[in-house]
Amino acid sequence: MKTIYQILSICFVLLSISVQAQNPTQDKFHFLAYGGLGYGIVVNDGASNYNLNSNQGEILVNFMITGGLKIATGVGYNQLSGSGFYAEGNFYHDREVIKIPLLLSYEMQTYEKLKLIVGIGAFGQTIIKDEYQFLNSTQTDAFQGWTFGIQFGASMVYELQDNFSLGLQLNGQSDLSQLETSNSQFFNGSQRIDKLTSIGPVFLFGF
Repeated sequence: MKTIYQILSICFVLLSISVQAQNPTQDKFHFLAYGGLGYGIVVNDGASNYNLNSNQGEILVNFMITGGLKIATGVGYNQLSGSGFYAEGNFYHDREVIKIPLLLSYEMQTYEKLKLIVGIGAFGQTIIKDEYQFLNSTQTDAFQGWTFGIQFGASMVYELQDNFSLGLQLNGQSDLSQLETSNSQFFNGSQRIDKLTSIGPVFLFGF
């Protein structure tokens, strides 16, 4: 939940700035802040798959190309945790990753101040913390490197004022590449995270 609280704090700061910078013309830039909860599937090569809970957040900058079409990039953080089983026994897995997405999105006015925003694109992400806790031992940094994949998002937002909207967003992503083991005494092989789905509040600020 800490990630969502941090996202909310950033949103209130941006809102205070945007109130002072209202512009009657259509905004070229938008800041988007999202925080969500969900889960994904760890797909292992040569071992059992298991689920991980997800606590994630993203901050993106949208630039309008034409009409409702926009391009976006930024940074995301994801804390993953859950239990699984390997040859050494049961374990608790705690992982943190940093993600850099590159997305195309399209914004549609559905009803008065209600908007639907859909986006799709690619991402690269790397592990900043990886810890497997077994009953009598702990394995750190078992997997390292970057993975690349695709992600999709859909959000419904309500325009509270000219340059501030609030809504709900659904995100989904899957790795297309795999992580390899690195100096691990327990693990051998590769893994990726599939069907990582999350839902949560989204804030949109125009400048």
